[in-house]
Amino acid sequence: MGQLEISKEILSVFPGAEEPIVQYLSGYLVDDAGAEEDVLQVANDILDSLGIDRPKDVQRLMARLRELLSEQLAARAKNSTRPKLMKLDKVVDLSKAGAISNTIALGEGVVDLESINKAKASRVDVKKLEKQEAKLRAKIEKRARRDLYEGSKLLDQHRKQQSYEEMFMKINPIEAAASAKNKSKDIHLTNIDVNFGSNRILSGATLTLAYGRRYGLVGRNGVGKSTLLRHIAMREVPIPPHITILFVEQEIVGDDTTALDSVLKADVWRDHLLKEEAALNAKLTELEKEGDDKRVEEEKEEASSRLAEVHARLSDMDAESGPSRAAALLAGLGFSEEDQSKPTKSFSGGWRMRLALARALFVKPALLLLDEPSNHIDLNALAWLEDYLQTWPGTLLVVSHDRAFLDAVATDIVHQHSGRLDYYKGNFIQFYSTKSERDRNLRKEYENQMEYRKHLQAFVDRWRYNANRAAQAQMRLKILEKLPDLEPPEEEETEKFKFPETEKISPPLLQLSEVTFGYNPDKPILRNVNFDVSLDSRIAIVGANGAGKSTLIKLLTSELKPLSGDCNRNGRLRIGYFSQHHVDTLNPTMSPVQFLASKFPGRTEQEYRSHLGNFQISGMTGLQLIGTLSGGQKSRVAFAVLSLQKPHVLLLDEPTNHLDIEGLDALMTVLNTWNGGVIVISHDERFITSVAKELWVCANGTVSKFMGDVQSYKSLIVSNVKARP
Repeated sequence: MGQLEISKEILSVFPGAEEPIVQYLSGYLVDDAGAEEDVLQVANDILDSLGIDRPKDVQRLMARLRELLSEQLAARAKNSTRPKLMKLDKVVDLSKAGAISNTIALGEGVVDLESINKAKASRVDVKKLEKQEAKLRAKIEKRARRDLYEGSKLLDQHRKQQSYEEMFMKINPIEAAASAKNKSKDIHLTNIDVNFGSNRILSGATLTLAYGRRYGLVGRNGVGKSTLLRHIAMREVPIPPHITILFVEQEIVGDDTTALDSVLKADVWRDHLLKEEAALNAKLTELEKEGDDKRVEEEKEEASSRLAEVHARLSDMDAESGPSRAAALLAGLGFSEEDQSKPTKSFSGGWRMRLALARALFVKPALLLLDEPSNHIDLNALAWLEDYLQTWPGTLLVVSHDRAFLDAVATDIVHQHSGRLDYYKGNFIQFYSTKSERDRNLRKEYENQMEYRKHLQAFVDRWRYNANRAAQAQMRLKILEKLPDLEPPEEEETEKFKFPETEKISPPLLQLSEVTFGYNPDKPILRNVNFDVSLDSRIAIVGANGAGKSTLIKLLTSELKPLSGDCNRNGRLRIGYFSQHHVDTLNPTMSPVQFLASKFPGRTEQEYRSHLGNFQISGMTGLQLIGTLSGGQKSRVAFAVLSLQKPHVLLLDEPTNHLDIEGLDALMTVLNTWNGGVIVISHDERFITSVAKELWVCANGTVSKFMGDVQSYKSLIVSNVKARP
């Protein structure tokens, strides 16, 4: 019974189980368990943690595992009856000469091992030894995955146990914030280590954040950028206590609180002090009615004194301007006055993420941490956010794959790789240029030294045993020993996507002529739209959320029918549609290979895996459940599905949201070389600039061509927001 079969059995009962625990448990049951361990009991304990409220499912799975592993269990039972190692009565020091011979004295009839082995040469099978060492390394890695799983479980439990208010007051105590006056808010921490489970994220790294600077944190997927932000947010990295911290990671939980009140309540200490102010005023009113005896006067004096302190703190935090500041933030992020009065539970996930962002901006912490802030907002809100953050008074540390966003916002770039942090002055363009030059120099230096070493070694090898040249060879050998050991430079990791060439079909491919659409004929969403798509089209559609971009896409795919006007479509046209919510179109209980086979049957497993490899889904990843994949990996599976449709035209709705910078580069490259039509809805300025030849704006109930580039459009949006009363 193999590891893969065990994994499938576990996932059939617990499809939502995390990959590290499934891989660890399957490997442990097949060949990693120690000789003295009760494998079934260990497996039962781990499965109990997966199915806390499903004991019957655990029992059923254990019975199935016991059946599948019957042969291994029988072999273990047989081995357990063999003679076991015994403890010697005396300590034997094998490092001392004659120690083995002296074992004769330990008992009668004992063979002198030393005398026997003197005449025998070692017969170690090197290949078998290497195989066993590789197996041991694999076992250690699998056990490390269990630590990673346990670490993530503890982190989730920690989050669930504390509300936002409890966490805020714990991380940012009011006494520490009040004592921040005249103290430096720069952060300089040396020799820090960051771990997640058994995974080392940083080792001996230096964290330097100067107050007032805006840092972009970049690095490959999986290097631990988000983990580092969480450690900083939880003060597991020793940030000075007088520096306030806020981390925007997840959307807020919806309830009956209005959007405006939700933002106001984000500043927990402001909300707390306002409630205390109201309670003190009420208490003073009551005391005024009780008379003038000594006890009442003392209580009044105490309450008045405390009220003065509260007023001073509220004044320091500019509490009076709170409602107007909160309303301005929400307006900038796309919330109308009507929206600001709606309960938070009425908003979708993307809008709740915007609320979380508005709450953080309202609090104005000394250190603001943002994780992919551009993923859930449209180009209009992104333009406003870029402009707003450029005047951010505190320190900003942001993880983003959006190069244009980093170019607009960042004053410095922090590159996380190989367990360390490297710092670069300037925005992403400057970082990329400097890093490329540094990498070229390092590679050249490394190659030159390798060539020099090779030259010295060749001379030594040739002349070291020649009497006339031995001294020269010895001198070169000393030079070799003194040369510094250079680490080979890191190879640049590049990705490539592949779309099949599309066949030519005669125009017109897809046309909308004077099209009007609305769910209610009296309230049309789009009016008099004229839109033409060909194989040469490279069109980007931009506009605010709710302006009708997705409606236009649905009209083009014939999912919606117009109220009036004509929609002409070539009968042979195939459209590939990448939805913003593409996750909903993938079956989380299937592997990528199984999903492709269900959609496009008739090929071998190797052919499906090879096709997934065109989008960097390789190895065991193609056999994992889709539900266990990251957002970027799910996007790659969705692109693999699109390419098998052999489309003539691609309609891509926010395709960049989950791709890292390397994946985004691969997508831009393949779209620029593909011979079909491309229509994109995106907030990513660099992606639009690279892929699109035309920019169309969805606004005021229609779609029209914009005579300018993305930067001009963003500038127009920001100026319009600032011009609002």
